[in-house]
Amino acid sequence: MRIKHTLLAALLLSALVGCSTTGMAPPAAAPASSAIPLAQAQGAYYKHQVDFPYMKGMVSIPPKAGVLIVDARPTRLYDPGHLPGAISIPDSMFDKMTNKLPADKKALVIFYCEGPTCVLSHQSAAKAEKLGYTNVKVYTNGFPEWSAKGMHVAVSTAHMKKLVDEKAKVVLVDARPSRLFDKNSIPGAISIPDTQFDQNASKLPADKATPLVFFCGGLACTLSEGAAEKAAKLGYTNIKTYPEGEPEWTKMYGTPAPAVAAAAAAPAAKASSAGLVPGKEKGSVTVASFDRVMKESRDSITVVDVRNPAEFATGAIKGAINIPVGEIDKKLASLPKGKPIVFVCATGARSGEAYDMAKLENDKADVWFLDAAVSYTMAGTYIATAK
Repeated sequence: MRIKHTLLAALLLSALVGCSTTGMAPPAAAPASSAIPLAQAQGAYYKHQVDFPYMKGMVSIPPKAGVLIVDARPTRLYDPGHLPGAISIPDSMFDKMTNKLPADKKALVIFYCEGPTCVLSHQSAAKAEKLGYTNVKVYTNGFPEWSAKGMHVAVSTAHMKKLVDEKAKVVLVDARPSRLFDKNSIPGAISIPDTQFDQNASKLPADKATPLVFFCGGLACTLSEGAAEKAAKLGYTNIKTYPEGEPEWTKMYGTPAPAVAAAAAAPAAKASSAGLVPGKEKGSVTVASFDRVMKESRDSITVVDVRNPAEFATGAIKGAINIPVGEIDKKLASLPKGKPIVFVCATGARSGEAYDMAKLENDKADVWFLDAAVSYTMAGTYIATAK
């Protein structure tokens, strides 16, 4: 997750003055109530603190189960840059926003703010403990250190709206498959699917300092993280992500107008021999028919999980084969013959792309995909929710 763009001096300076070293505009100064002399701040520190290596293991997209990371800074600082997956609960609004904390009081809750001279995270941690939370920690060096070390920084939906409305000099990159981009995306975004990044990298600006914001299909989608990594390897130095992605944008602001013209309707697909029922999207199957087949005749289909190996290792359907979406074209021929293949992922984005790739390789292939939000367990079970 590293993006090279700072020097050690920037880290030292940010730790002293409590200012972020990254951003698409000069960072705003921390409010006077949060930035105080270091010695005074240390006297207010919460008892359980964690360091950068610990946070590297906790920050993840998708967010880790049982872990909540909370940005205690004012929203004007959270919006243009925060740790990926973190939620905003400004310390000044803590009592009014406790509903955003986990129901499970044993869950790990980590607060951070604007560095060693900022006490907002420590104050919030103490408040959470008083509410009965038993596993509370503070990342004292906070956002300045995270940013200065070149880690991915995320922006909020409100900040994305500001960029779009102001027609800011930033390139918004949709890392989802083109089939989803064509249906709906954030206004002004360009399409560079993560799995076709190399073929589309020429769409990126020549100036490597140009601000880039990558997004995909929500917190369960890793495509924007992957594409951002690839852009960093090409030398781009001002990269951020919008983890909530297109689903949150559409929820808040609706489908862009005018909407992309829908493709001509394809002939209705026939039900598979295994009893899978075609869904609304070409090549998809309904959640109900997939669930029924999994329960009544599991061996009648081959389930291929196209998430990356790290995601697969955190939980998967029992008996599923793991082939990352970028490898489908190379490994399609090696899959079992004689029964339908159903591609699955976490959101339906990568599974749909796997379907498209498989059909390009062999248009007669008996392949399908589950167009749904799917969660998995280490026990081999899953829960699929239709869109």
